[in-house]
Amino acid sequence: MAAAISPAASAALRLLKPLSAARLSSLFTNPKFNHTSAPLLLFSHAALSRHHRSLCSVVSAAVSSGEATKAPEPLELEKGAKIREFSKKFKIVDIKGGDDQGLDRLGETLVVRGWVRTLRVQSSVTFIEVNDGSCLSNMQCVMSSDAEGYDQVESGSIATGASVWIQGTVVASQGSKQKVELKVDKLILIGKSDPSFPIQKKRVSREFLRTQAHLRPRTNTFGAVARVRNALAYATHKFFQENGFVWLSSPIITASDCEGAGEQFCVTTLIPNSSEATNAPVNAIPKTKEGSIDWSKDFFGKPAFLTVSGQLNAETYATALTDVYTFGPTFRAENSNTSRHLAEFWMIEPELAFADLEDDMACATAYLQYVVKYILENCKEDMDFFNTWVEKGIIDRLNDVVEKSVVQLTYTDAVSLLLKANKKFEFPVTWGCDLQSEHERYITEVAFGGCPVIIRDYPKVIKAFYMRENDDGKTVAAMDMLVPRIGELIGGSQREERLDYLEKRLDDKNLNKESYWWYLDLRRYGSVPHAGFGLGFERLVQFATGIDNIRDAIPFPRAPGSAEF
Repeated sequence: MAAAISPAASAALRLLKPLSAARLSSLFTNPKFNHTSAPLLLFSHAALSRHHRSLCSVVSAAVSSGEATKAPEPLELEKGAKIREFSKKFKIVDIKGGDDQGLDRLGETLVVRGWVRTLRVQSSVTFIEVNDGSCLSNMQCVMSSDAEGYDQVESGSIATGASVWIQGTVVASQGSKQKVELKVDKLILIGKSDPSFPIQKKRVSREFLRTQAHLRPRTNTFGAVARVRNALAYATHKFFQENGFVWLSSPIITASDCEGAGEQFCVTTLIPNSSEATNAPVNAIPKTKEGSIDWSKDFFGKPAFLTVSGQLNAETYATALTDVYTFGPTFRAENSNTSRHLAEFWMIEPELAFADLEDDMACATAYLQYVVKYILENCKEDMDFFNTWVEKGIIDRLNDVVEKSVVQLTYTDAVSLLLKANKKFEFPVTWGCDLQSEHERYITEVAFGGCPVIIRDYPKVIKAFYMRENDDGKTVAAMDMLVPRIGELIGGSQREERLDYLEKRLDDKNLNKESYWWYLDLRRYGSVPHAGFGLGFERLVQFATGIDNIRDAIPFPRAPGSAEF
């Protein structure tokens, strides 16, 4: 049956002739057009746009009439420019990162790109220290007045903070700080740096650098922190992937409070967005007849929050995939302006099905030892820097974590140990109290001489609703791993897999069971013993680098009164 074709469609057909529906399809099946040769169709984007609907009619008519069954004719199309093959950038670490520190590259002509750290102009030669962030070491570039681009030095354009492209020959260095340097043949200024650049050669405080978070990665300290943080993240994924875990993307917006503490950020559209929010009247927020906020008018139809943990969601996938882990941002609206707290932080949270507290402690121990060993072996230059300038003895402390056995004791034994300690604590110790950082650090640093310590079987009244109740009825199968300088680094538990016990715990904590209906379902349909733990990634970065303030362990810290950048 013939199909009626409009004049516009007829024009479109002439554009595409001889492309039938099958021939159009052949564009994507023709072996000529593989991933190395991207074809350019012989019609313009404007023509396609103009006859979009008509083209659809043409193809539809062709299919309806049976024309699509005809064998496609070969198509000869012009070839477009080939996409450049991607390759890893050559960086300073590739020159200086090996055991020979660049001596194996003597005589080679190389190009470095980066940012000027320092510039020293002398009578016969100029020294330019360049860093590209790939390693702690700068590349010392030695430039004489006859080198191409020296006029940029003379004009004052090459200054601290400027970005440059430098080509030169690797030669043995005359100085004692490095084995090799680059004898400059050519210099190109890529981006000038204004004289107001706030990070000069003189040392500045970390407090000041927090106000310059967009520039502080260009310092030795924060460049090293960023590289070690990256290595810890890589080692985290490597550990869990090698041990058969599946990575899970847990939601950032949730209607559940995992910890039951109520310290959550509310997510709402009841307050106008963007610039409208500044002048929004309070009485514009919808209310119920009783005068409460009418959450049914909100985006989700009920209160919603930024998550404090991905654990509950991870449990759902653990009861299907056996072993999973989350690694993502979490949020807590705790109005605490200390060096230990952040409003936004990253959490690592594995969940293990068919597992109990003993399995949980074994996994936490293996994980910590794995990632610490990884950075000691793969971030040697940065770790030496931290050992010299941030915390003397940090490498020995971290080696102790890898080599020494982890000690475990019950909460009851830990309280007894603290009560017998010849030390006056700021926070008194009693059975049933939540151990403070000073208690935790005393146990791991003093009582056990720097060994990591796991405390287990905590009173259920101070722990979350999801932790499995022990047979004594007073404690839960919970554990905290304590490490020197930090205190609690990892917190975990065996989860309550018994439906009736879990429902009672929700009632005891005055939590709305309807909000956890899906979580309770996991206990109705094939419940299994399972366990897991959570680790604050920034605390791990602190532990691994010796950085005192947790706001220096994350690129852009969020804290009460601080949400810059």
